[in-house]
Amino acid sequence: MKHFLKTTGISFLAGLAGAAFWMSVTDYQNPTSQDNSPRLESLMTSYTEAPEKENPKPIRRTDPPISFVEASGNSTESVVFIKNFSGSDPRRYSMFDYFFGTGPTQQVSTGSGVIISEDGYIVTNNHVIDRAETIEVVHKKRTYQARLIGTDKNTDIAVLKIDTEGLPAIKRGSSRDLQIGEWVLAVGNPFNLTSTVTAGIVSAKERQINILGGDFPLESFIQTDAPINPGNSGGALVNVSGELVGINTAILSRTGSYTGYGFAVPVDIAMKVANDLIQYGEVQKAIPGIEAVEITPELAEEMNISSLDGVIVKHVIKSGAAEQAGLERNDVIIQLGDQTITGMGSFEEALSYYYPGQELPVTFTRKGKKSTAILKLQNLEGGTGVLKREFYSSRLLGARLEAVNTIEKDRLGIDFGIKITALSRGYLRDLGLRDGFVITQINREPARDPKSVGKYLEDYSGRLLLEGVAPNGQPFMQSYTVR
Repeated sequence: MKHFLKTTGISFLAGLAGAAFWMSVTDYQNPTSQDNSPRLESLMTSYTEAPEKENPKPIRRTDPPISFVEASGNSTESVVFIKNFSGSDPRRYSMFDYFFGTGPTQQVSTGSGVIISEDGYIVTNNHVIDRAETIEVVHKKRTYQARLIGTDKNTDIAVLKIDTEGLPAIKRGSSRDLQIGEWVLAVGNPFNLTSTVTAGIVSAKERQINILGGDFPLESFIQTDAPINPGNSGGALVNVSGELVGINTAILSRTGSYTGYGFAVPVDIAMKVANDLIQYGEVQKAIPGIEAVEITPELAEEMNISSLDGVIVKHVIKSGAAEQAGLERNDVIIQLGDQTITGMGSFEEALSYYYPGQELPVTFTRKGKKSTAILKLQNLEGGTGVLKREFYSSRLLGARLEAVNTIEKDRLGIDFGIKITALSRGYLRDLGLRDGFVITQINREPARDPKSVGKYLEDYSGRLLLEGVAPNGQPFMQSYTVR
């Protein structure tokens, strides 16, 4: 019995001592805490007080917010509802359309846009306003008629203007500083549900999904799992402070609705494009004078390349910036300026921030040896100045006419021509022409000026002879009778 009491007493005293020690440790770690439940702050403190590694990489942290009220409040009023009206212009239809009951039928598509200035400039996606005859912008239940300032198929960005003042311009963040794993919100109008906010994280950056058109498609998407649905296109992707970091553009889905993969144009790219369209009417694209490809495991093995980071130069354009700087076929570009190149996404994004005429340091390897050079970037005409490409838009023709650039002239083997773009229902489509066709001669006269060609075709009646080149380089000559 004495042995039992002795054992029990010692165990009891040991338990009291252990409890006292545990309480003292707990109080030392959180002396002001009156709540025994686990707290995020305690976990964050433990993380930040961990011993630092040698030469640690600086990390810009964005702590998970308690809610997204602040981010929503700072961004929703800067996102608008856009209506695209098309198909109602009677000049695009012939008498046969009316006879067979296929005359004008108005179609309405919708999307979103982001206010970027107090005086009414709005950024959206090109595909939101594509083929529009009339564009309306709805903001705080008020409807405005919008003017199209410019579009860029290469990035799927367009700029609109409404005539009003005092609008709530969104605060701009930085997509270059955005980190994988950060919280983001998608703000837009899915399924006509205005001012809808959804949350997710940045899943990846520099994504290429091969969906953009244009002659020089630029894909370096931000991937997010924030739900994006039809109608969100052109809306805002914002960080936890409500700052714009991207323009919601696409989803990857077999159903047409959200399945966890959304993509946004980085704001740093979108704003450069928007500013160019507002200031010049044309994106000032900097051309390095090369054609590059991603490094695949097969190419790396074939060329004896140890790393898959970078891009391979497959073609050097004659008299271009790269040739003048001494770059050659099969060189591997690993850095542009201060940006490391991991693939085509980062390569195209790095170039997108520069203007023709600027000098860009390039680091590359040739047969395993690292070298550097300076590229003096060129414009689409092979020069180094600001480029204002001429174009003419016509509802009657159902197309936008523009002069071909230097690269297209070189590829097609022509000295001049007028390119058909943004083709919709109208006169040119009825003639059997398609997007990308280049007209070089009209009734044996050279086609050089878009406006002159457009006006001539709108007013002409009689025997019409068109000569030119198809997108695949095949020459064509076609005769028509126009009444």
